[in-house]
Amino acid sequence: MVKKGEKDPCCTPTDKKASFCKLESIISVDERGQMVLPKELRDKINISAGGKLAVISWEKDGKVCCLSLIKAENLAEMTKDLLAPMMKEALAK
Repeated sequence: MVKKGEKDPCCTPTDKKASFCKLESIISVDERGQMVLPKELRDKINISAGGKLAVISWEKDGKVCCLSLIKAENLAEMTKDLLAPMMKEALAK
């Protein structure tokens, strides 16, 4: 949950507002399985060498149909915000 006065995170699974999604780039996978994020995109999301991205997969009919990249620090904050109320409730019982 976002605390009063804090800015809403850009990507939350419980977001009730309409989200905006756009194609930023099409990238290739090389023979070693590596991908390169274009410099313009790295600059836009403020990620540099050594930066961590979490890879989230979405499945449909038992097959992965979509991958999402989320900056690791954003994922950690989102997870904490989602789990904190549940943990508080569980510990109160």
